[in-house]
Amino acid sequence: VMWGIKAINWNVMGIFWGMLYITGIFIYSKVPVLLSDKLIEHAKNVGMAILAVCVLASFISAFVENVATVMIVAPIALTLCKQLRISPVPFLIGIAISSNLQGTATLIGDPPSMILAGAKQMNFNDFFVYQGKPGIFWAVQLGAIVSFLVLAYLFRNYRQPVGGVQEVDVLSWTPTMITVVMILCLALAPLVDPESKYLGGVICGGFGVGALLWYHLQHQGRWQKTKTFWHEYADWETFFFLIGIFLVVESVKSVGLIDDAAQWLTSTMHGNVFVTYTIIVWASVALSAVIDNVPYITAMIPLCQAVAANFGISDNVLVFGLLIGSCLGGNITPVGAAANVVSVGILKRNGYVIRFSEFIKIGLPFTVAATFASYVFVWVVWG
Repeated sequence: VMWGIKAINWNVMGIFWGMLYITGIFIYSKVPVLLSDKLIEHAKNVGMAILAVCVLASFISAFVENVATVMIVAPIALTLCKQLRISPVPFLIGIAISSNLQGTATLIGDPPSMILAGAKQMNFNDFFVYQGKPGIFWAVQLGAIVSFLVLAYLFRNYRQPVGGVQEVDVLSWTPTMITVVMILCLALAPLVDPESKYLGGVICGGFGVGALLWYHLQHQGRWQKTKTFWHEYADWETFFFLIGIFLVVESVKSVGLIDDAAQWLTSTMHGNVFVTYTIIVWASVALSAVIDNVPYITAMIPLCQAVAANFGISDNVLVFGLLIGSCLGGNITPVGAAANVVSVGILKRNGYVIRFSEFIKIGLPFTVAATFASYVFVWVVWG
């Protein structure tokens, strides 16, 4: 039992659990919808309006879970497309893949980032500047700029004027303030917990409890409302899935399978770091298009670390390349990421059937552009 408890990274679990409810109150506040409406209002045409919404989805998902981001902004795109009687399919694909992109950029954006941070004892600030060099955040931003140029090209023929947008009223600015204060606490956490062993999880978990309490008080202490909110945003499936993955990977490590695989990869690559890095990035892209990236990255981090040790180099370049490839690869297919599955589901409920090829037509060029730019950045900075 003690072995199992030690194998689980409770810091990661605390960050994941707390962010579920921070996301919940942020959606409830209607602030993201107001931001989308403001962007659409100032856009020249429909193509630019939806591109602006994709950029907003990308920004929100750096701090909010990707599926939640899609659920925040997808209804805005749907309403706009219904008004103009055009298909929302390409736009919802754009929103889904944009939200997947920035989840990699920060500690709190997505489980793979949390898992990498846990494995390397990285804190919130390390995603921006790590060991005196630009962090993974900047690699993702370069990828974002290039991939949004791709989306702008794909949306170029949607030149219809937008028309009037009915703005929503914000219910409360408090959730936004709570989120900002939480991010500030995470930024200051290394002063107390320099090795990032526990404080990130405590901060996010504590703010998650605070979010539930705030929601409860908003509804005059009605337990039924709070209970519904608790169940709506509780992702127990992913929570226990993460615990299971930590246990499986620790078991595989303890019997020496990862060390054996690392020895084989080291001898096959003949000590060539660039070729190894390239294979890790692009193999991760291909595999993550069809398999869940959470178990993949959890198993691959110790493998990359063992290979780096065999090469006698720092593991930074290999694990950062792994994170980029495994997170962006999910954008290629409709089944590659949970946000994609949700966007396809929303389209189906609204009477639009999306073909596999239709998704790939947008997802593939977007992914290749974003990955290549980030791949070059990581190698130049960390290679």
